[in-house]
Amino acid sequence: MQKSFSLDLLEVGEQATIRQLDSSELPSKFYEMGLLPGAVVEIKHKAPFHGPIGLQISNSNILIAIRKSEALHIFVEK
Repeated sequence: MQKSFSLDLLEVGEQATIRQLDSSELPSKFYEMGLLPGAVVEIKHKAPFHGPIGLQISNSNILIAIRKSEALHIFVEK
């Protein structure tokens, strides 16, 4: 079994499955958008200089941008 790591460590084009979210650090809108354990996400864009990360949630075909500071609290497995 692979070890979980934070979403910000994925590179553009990589897919991973969300395993855990630090709910105390993330707004509830993330859950409403489908960022839930078990959801598969793909990194579509990473802005330079610690800018936003664009990701697509595969099961709902939603494309969103999140801050790198928020991505640190989303743990995924490849």
